[in-house]
Amino acid sequence: MISELISKYIWLIQTISSSGQSGLSLEDISNKYERRFSVTYPRRTFNNHREAIEAIFGIVIKCDRRTNKYSINYPEDAMDESSSTRWLINTFAVKNVLDLGKERLSGRVSVEEAPSGEKNLLPLMKAMEEMMEVEIEYQKYKSTSSELLHVQPFALKQDKQRWYLAGYCEERAISKEGNRSPNSDIRAWRVYSLDRIMSVKQTEVKFSLPGGFDVDDCFAQSYGPYLPNDGSKAVTIRFRASDSEAKYLRDLPLHKSQKEESRKKDSEHIFSIRVIPNTDLIMEFCKRGSRVEVLEPAEVREKVAEEIKNANEIYYKKR
Repeated sequence: MISELISKYIWLIQTISSSGQSGLSLEDISNKYERRFSVTYPRRTFNNHREAIEAIFGIVIKCDRRTNKYSINYPEDAMDESSSTRWLINTFAVKNVLDLGKERLSGRVSVEEAPSGEKNLLPLMKAMEEMMEVEIEYQKYKSTSSELLHVQPFALKQDKQRWYLAGYCEERAISKEGNRSPNSDIRAWRVYSLDRIMSVKQTEVKFSLPGGFDVDDCFAQSYGPYLPNDGSKAVTIRFRASDSEAKYLRDLPLHKSQKEESRKKDSEHIFSIRVIPNTDLIMEFCKRGSRVEVLEPAEVREKVAEEIKNANEIYYKKR
């Protein structure tokens, strides 16, 4: 299984990193691998894993020909806090530890379940690395059937325990007049939840990224995994938070643009974010109840108030 293969990549990264600059011989690595996975570790398999780790994580496992030992130059790069590599490595590393300790720690560790989608990570990363278009079978939550789509996989994004694929969809690029838009036309860009992708198949069609593409820039003004609609603009949203809620917001900001405008001890605090409002953001404010009050703009405040009012009517009608 793909998740098992990723786990082995993570294990190899951690095992070699922990040896520092002195490194490990292939014999040492093979012995550790056999103890961990109860199978032999042929040189060919080891080399295949090395190549995959470099392609997926950008981590190079080098061999010192003088000692025939393998090491990762600057192992701290594998834990670079400024990149998604750290998150990916830590995610699978924790999963490995939990899986290994299930019997010994039974009844003492609880892990929140998340929608499946990891099975599609590896083939999509491979297609991204090779700059090849993919054919996906995709079924929306609101649909009773799936559809085949041809997508140029630009990027992967993780949000609230789900993975998303952002890319240019060939089927959405064709206008009613039959004209095909260039892949720089954001109107043909789409975001797909990996847990709704039924299958992934790499095609033989090459593609190039639009000039200056950066996934973080694409979503910089969005709340959640949503690309900006044509003509939509970000607005500054100011909100008041209670003293206790402010502490949570400082540790886990609503958005990267979040700023704290005023801060008073044992009092209310004013924050602001600059985003394109959407339904997910409205519901985020609603779930915080009386601990957060949207101050402006008026249209966002009104939408939050309307949602809370509708919920209130549902509950009080049943009394």
